[in-house]
Amino acid sequence: MLHGRVTERARLDQLVADAAASHGGALVVRGEPGAGKTALIGDLADRVAGMTVLWTAGVEAEAPLAYAGLHRLLRPALGQLDRIPPGHARALRRALGEHDDQGATDPADLRFVVFAATLSLLAEASEARPVLCIVDDAHWLDAMSSEALQFVARRLHDDRIAMVLAGRAEGALTSAWRSLPTLEVPGLDSESTEALLAEHAQAGMTDEVREELRLRTGGNPLALTELARALSRDELAGRVPLPVQLPLTEGVQRAFIDRCRRLSEDAQTLLLVAAADDSGRLSVIREAAVRLGVADAVLDVAETSGLLHIRGDELSFRHPLVRSAIYGASTTLARQGAHRSLAVVLAAAGDEDRGTWHAALAAAGPDEAVAADLDRVAERATTRGGHQTASAVERRAAELSRTPQLRARRLFAAATSSWLAGDPTRARSYADDARAGNIDRILGADIDRLRGRIEWHLGFPEAGQRTILRAADRLAGTDDARSLEMVMLATTLASWTTGEPLPAQDHVRRSVAMGPEAPARLRCIAALVLGHQAVLRDNMGAAATSLRQALSIAEGIPADFELLATLGSCALHTGDVEVIVRSYERLLTLARDVGGVTTIMMALSRLPAGHLPAGRWSAAMTASNEALILARGIGQPPLTALPLAWQSLFAALRGDPAAASASLAELENVSLTHRLGIVAVPVRDLLAWAKGLLSAGSSDPESALHHLARIGHPAIGRLAAVDRIDAAVRTERRDLARRWIAELSAFAAAASAPWAEAAAEHGRALLTRDDSAEGRFQNALRLHGRSPRPFAQARTELAYGEWLRRHRRRVDARSHLRAGLQVFDDLHAEPWAERARQELRACGVTAQKRDTTDTSQLTPQERQTALLVRSGLGNREIAARLFLSPRTVEHHLSNAYRKLGIRSRGELTQLSLT
Repeated sequence: MLHGRVTERARLDQLVADAAASHGGALVVRGEPGAGKTALIGDLADRVAGMTVLWTAGVEAEAPLAYAGLHRLLRPALGQLDRIPPGHARALRRALGEHDDQGATDPADLRFVVFAATLSLLAEASEARPVLCIVDDAHWLDAMSSEALQFVARRLHDDRIAMVLAGRAEGALTSAWRSLPTLEVPGLDSESTEALLAEHAQAGMTDEVREELRLRTGGNPLALTELARALSRDELAGRVPLPVQLPLTEGVQRAFIDRCRRLSEDAQTLLLVAAADDSGRLSVIREAAVRLGVADAVLDVAETSGLLHIRGDELSFRHPLVRSAIYGASTTLARQGAHRSLAVVLAAAGDEDRGTWHAALAAAGPDEAVAADLDRVAERATTRGGHQTASAVERRAAELSRTPQLRARRLFAAATSSWLAGDPTRARSYADDARAGNIDRILGADIDRLRGRIEWHLGFPEAGQRTILRAADRLAGTDDARSLEMVMLATTLASWTTGEPLPAQDHVRRSVAMGPEAPARLRCIAALVLGHQAVLRDNMGAAATSLRQALSIAEGIPADFELLATLGSCALHTGDVEVIVRSYERLLTLARDVGGVTTIMMALSRLPAGHLPAGRWSAAMTASNEALILARGIGQPPLTALPLAWQSLFAALRGDPAAASASLAELENVSLTHRLGIVAVPVRDLLAWAKGLLSAGSSDPESALHHLARIGHPAIGRLAAVDRIDAAVRTERRDLARRWIAELSAFAAAASAPWAEAAAEHGRALLTRDDSAEGRFQNALRLHGRSPRPFAQARTELAYGEWLRRHRRRVDARSHLRAGLQVFDDLHAEPWAERARQELRACGVTAQKRDTTDTSQLTPQERQTALLVRSGLGNREIAARLFLSPRTVEHHLSNAYRKLGIRSRGELTQLSLT
């Protein structure tokens, strides 16, 4: 019976009522051990009506088993998997071991698809009846289940889903769930204490003793209950003083242990097996106990002790502390025996992963057979996206390994899994341990490649490049293919970080020597190595030639994530817009097909570099906004940096200083609190570009030049070329303008890039003080026609029109100004559109401001939802793409309709949302 808890029950009742009214939410119920959390949520489950109740609990012993807690929660709802998006259903089946689909999803990103699938399944289940998810002992959930439920809990807004998670007030639950609403479970008040003690005390007690017990236990219900049974009649009646040290946590555990030790030896063995077990299945525990010589009849003795509960084939302890106390008080040999027996029973029952883990816990020293079995457990966990699990399992396998080589291999596997799980610090520790042993050359090189990636990720690019190149050197002549792959990685990343050419010329010579008889993929890698090495040496002609060669080879081989990403990177340097877009869109398609969330975000955040110069600003903003939403959604602040930089730039280009400032503020906060790794340089330069545009828009040319001159990477500098030259001319820094023009022209000649020479001619026209400027402008427009970049061409039309108007050739100026205004209006480039309108008015022409839809009042989620609806996607497809529930998508869409003053999808398609 639950005593008191009026306030707490009311809070939980409100959560449930809100969910029934389509205002879903989550609540973390926290308290010290024994505070009554389990009783409180059990009372809620008993009282709710008209809801589907799903229940799970964390089990300390099963923490290394991926998705164990989530599987228990979702098991009753798995019959509805066919009603959620197929990609989600496939990923969830695979994660829960319901379907072995080895190649469907990139394991590195599977977890995020599983998280989204969990939300989809719960949302689908809630369509028939509201759903109440109850999670007890959440602090002991396995890592993947915990992350999945956190993901869902943060997205419960307009769904008929309530989630209650109960756990201890300290440790993992506090740190992992701190962003969610919390209900603290305090000690009982005097009235509730009196009722509880009256129910459990074996003798009458005075009011003074009762109040002293409440004060000294802090009103902890478990402690009060156990003390009421453990104290003598004289102590309870006040005839004998209470002990000086009343038990709370350790003392309560001692009470459990004492009760256990009063049982027979066989009953204690059965209880230990139950405490060591993580399946909760009575049949497994009974069979394991029988193997240890315990008769079936002993189960009745254990049950009547009150230490455990049995319901059907499920066995649970009356309180988590019972399990901890019994297991912790047992000897090492006794625990190993219980685990060994459980391992045999679980293996025979077909539960290989649990059986192997128990065998590993039973091992007293090196055991290669168990270690090999753990390898297979880790492999299965990896295919389900359970990288934390795989890391923990391989770490234990390393401890059981018989040779240094095997130990290093397993530590490397543990490091790789930690890296994929987003824990680079632990990955580096495991990789360093793996590298310390006496290992073969290839394994050592692979470990160093991972160590180099980790260093880059942690913000130490020079150290990362050195580590990877050393690894490549060690493999030269032994495994050239693997060596060149490492060099490709090093050169690609160096081109965006250190900017330094490779110090090892052997790699370049091997790339040059790659003959036509070599495999196509290897020849493509060699061409990309040469291309990026040329970029690092500022030999853009060679870079462009190598890129064209790599593209030609790539057309004849299957799509490859690594090659597509590297092709896109090379094209970013050469400014080949179509290759940028084609490479990253192919990469995006592949990533969407397999649910590769990190790759999706990487491709999305690089597509604007192709869409921006090509005049596809709406597509660029849609891509960056989706990348931003996904990065925020999976809790990866560093991955928001590049999308935020693009958002800042587009806001500046469109003359929206408020939106630009908001994005800049968020970006600067991310930059101050996180290392950005490979995107640090482009983020810095896009930030400088955006600030320069904002300063130019506020008529502060000196500040504009200050910011624009800070752009350091040549590829970003070429994108911003016209703005930089214009700022230099306006501030009379003609020397700086000439230098930038010369660099641009040299690049144009080397890379055969007419668009770059067009920008250079535009700059020369701005510098020219006599009538020869007209020829420069006309030549620039002719070059623009050979490699269209609409915005850059419109800038030239505007500048030429301004020049003509200043030379009193107003009629001639009009056509150029109108052409520029058309593009500026299409792109919503308001600062330049307004300049064009002013010039036209000065030429005697009235140019009306085009009516456009104001989307500034939409939130990023609402805007992205509206854009995806306009592209023809349905709510379920949008929900799958943005990792939301269909009801949340509908909520965002309804808000967008209201703010835009429309009522239907048909009306939405008529609006310009750019």
